[in-house]
Amino acid sequence: MTGLLDAAGEADFRPLADRLRPRALDEFAGQRHLLAEGQPLRRAILAGKLHSMVFWGPPGTGKTTLARLVAQYAEARFASLSAVLAGVKEIREAIAGARVARQRDRRATVLFVDEVHRLNKAQQDVFLPHVEDGTVFLLGATTENPSFELNNALLSRARVYVLQALDEADLAAVLERALGDAERGLGGAVALEDEARALLLRAADGDARALLNLLEIGADLAEERDGRRLVTAAAAREVTRQGARRFDKGGDYFYDQISALHKSVRGSDPDAALYWLCRMLDGGADPRYLARRVARIAAEDVGLAGPQALNLCLSAWEAYERLGSPEGELAIAQAVAYLACAPKSNAVYKAFGAAMAAARDSGTLEVPLHLRNAPTKLMKELGHGRDYRYAHDHEDAYVGDEAYLPEELAGRRFYAPTDRGHEKVIGEWLERLRARAAARAADAPK
Repeated sequence: MTGLLDAAGEADFRPLADRLRPRALDEFAGQRHLLAEGQPLRRAILAGKLHSMVFWGPPGTGKTTLARLVAQYAEARFASLSAVLAGVKEIREAIAGARVARQRDRRATVLFVDEVHRLNKAQQDVFLPHVEDGTVFLLGATTENPSFELNNALLSRARVYVLQALDEADLAAVLERALGDAERGLGGAVALEDEARALLLRAADGDARALLNLLEIGADLAEERDGRRLVTAAAAREVTRQGARRFDKGGDYFYDQISALHKSVRGSDPDAALYWLCRMLDGGADPRYLARRVARIAAEDVGLAGPQALNLCLSAWEAYERLGSPEGELAIAQAVAYLACAPKSNAVYKAFGAAMAAARDSGTLEVPLHLRNAPTKLMKELGHGRDYRYAHDHEDAYVGDEAYLPEELAGRRFYAPTDRGHEKVIGEWLERLRARAAARAADAPK
């Protein structure tokens, strides 16, 4: 690790990301939608006005640093807890310390809770009266959607601010400050080849902390050239070899990306569909989960417009089970590309929902007598199966005026084929059968 000397002349072995933590709002990188001139949050921070907040965003976007700056500008006491380690006891102790500070020093306390989404309901409830009466100003940091992870009572007492991943320009500014800062950074002692710089920026993936960690490791691998250390492209490739895109198995990124995959297929965009599939595979998603979701898409969005789609997806799923990774992933990709290009219909999906609603809402309707099973003499005497007409004894195996629904649902239609793909053929076939039945009914004696 690259160490510096602190003000007392002692070696400072704190990570570079910690040493370079912004000490003023103007040093803060990114989040212009919140901190640009004139933005409400910037004005509140500069004015020292406190309110409870939740910072929601990806790792390395400055949630902890922003909380510290809020306390600094308000000249408030800063206390912190990790929701991973803290229980109700630790929360009560932190609140007690805030109460003492308010009474003794007349100072407000900013209580920062990292990974606030890890608190259970009982732990969250402990904060409520103390946030309400101003004993603490709660600042929570989370990478998870707070509307899912925090209870409504706590959310109603805090303002949620969404932090965004840093863009390349923001990351480049952080990198330049780290390379040039003589007090807290590398002070010009380390240089980067252009390709090495591009590799680090790309591998950081919007995360300033990850960028500084990669730079620090790269500096330790640098070659001595012309009196300073040079991080070569080869060293940068070694440092970034294990880099991966942002992804969380079960969190917002996971569900946002599977949603993007599904909607790209539905929108008949094979390029986008394959991209999102690869993003999830690259991030560590289970290919079996993806194969299951792809089969679901076939049934929901392609349906009978492309009746072979579901079989293709099931075959891809089986191919993955037989081949494993990475060979089997190609079969899933083939299924995704096919679905994106296939004609689309959600007619069966809608019909299933409508039929299920009718089944739930209409009570226990009796099966019409002529459709009932009649395996015994008694059942036959009771009329089970009487007057049932065997469809195959009729033209096109169709009895036009036979009733198959309960009497209370007579005439209900759940399935309405589209005019796309194979479903167009199905629709035309049903129309011919129904037209023949209507003509026969019109010719019948009154």
